[in-house]
Amino acid sequence: MTNPAAAITAYWDAAAPGFDDEPDHGLKAADTRAAWANLLTSWLPTAPVDVLDVGCGTGSLSELLAAAGHRVTGVDLAPRMVEAARAKLTAAGLAGRFLVGDAAAPPTGQEEFDVLLCRHLVWTLPDPDAALREWTGRLRPGGALILVEGRWREAGQKDVPYVAGAEALPWYGGITAEELADAVRPLVADLRIEPLSADAALWGQAVTDERYALIART
Repeated sequence: MTNPAAAITAYWDAAAPGFDDEPDHGLKAADTRAAWANLLTSWLPTAPVDVLDVGCGTGSLSELLAAAGHRVTGVDLAPRMVEAARAKLTAAGLAGRFLVGDAAAPPTGQEEFDVLLCRHLVWTLPDPDAALREWTGRLRPGGALILVEGRWREAGQKDVPYVAGAEALPWYGGITAEELADAVRPLVADLRIEPLSADAALWGQAVTDERYALIART
């Protein structure tokens, strides 16, 4: 890809105005919002913790985390996504910090976090293995890495051409749970896979492709 960062930024900036139209992006339906809120509650500690939401998009998951009392930092490469996330939490009367930057190398300096959350992002990364190393390095001892991913056949991006040369991305089109677990396992103390395809409420419709969460502890 020629100047991939600029092309990727432009792609997601252009996508920002309609991003929340996807049921699992905007979480506008009560059952979809509740399904994601329940998942996050099951994955995170009850006490407020520091969460880094990489590739935060318009901040829908960040909003749920902040509403649950957690201290949230969101990072996204696209300035319009970050603007939308800030506006979303402000409108909800919630606190959150949102930064424009590369999700694969979040611009948070030497800060450490209790949880790093990433949803539907790794397929876009030029070097996902490097990103995984970077992310686990941002966690405090015993911290949680939560990756919501899949091997996409039905996701919305399949209908919209991505940036030129995207076919060469290592995990373009997504990655299976088994493959992602193999990549993460050397970096963590333990991990588990939670299948998510069967819960139609999460996606706003029934799906048949592979969708899952990988939850790991450092």
